[in-house]
Amino acid sequence: MTRARSSPDAYEQTLFAQAQQSTACMANHEVDARLCRWLLRARDLSGSDHLPFTQEFLGEMLGVRRTSVTTVARTLQEAGMIKYMRGKIEILDVEGLREGACECYETVKEQHRQLLGELPGSP
Repeated sequence: MTRARSSPDAYEQTLFAQAQQSTACMANHEVDARLCRWLLRARDLSGSDHLPFTQEFLGEMLGVRRTSVTTVARTLQEAGMIKYMRGKIEILDVEGLREGACECYETVKEQHRQLLGELPGSP
């Protein structure tokens, strides 16, 4: 396990790097890849496969309309990657989401690891 640096500078640097990566991601990747990335990152940070997100909230986070999230979430559910019901998402297939996510997921995860260490429970 990598030891975390607990300095405020490392934390600020991590947030800045993640903001830059998110901006680039929104400009360059399709909503399906961004939703996969976002769900995986939320899973990493929460330590849970159960996420309490509405489609409206996800739309705001991804910079798209709720209807776009509805379409992509339905596709992910039909593929068996998630189970979605009224503001509750259960991640069923982590590897499938990883395959669907853009490279930004691994980039942000690695930046976090280098600057702050592994998240508890991270694979």
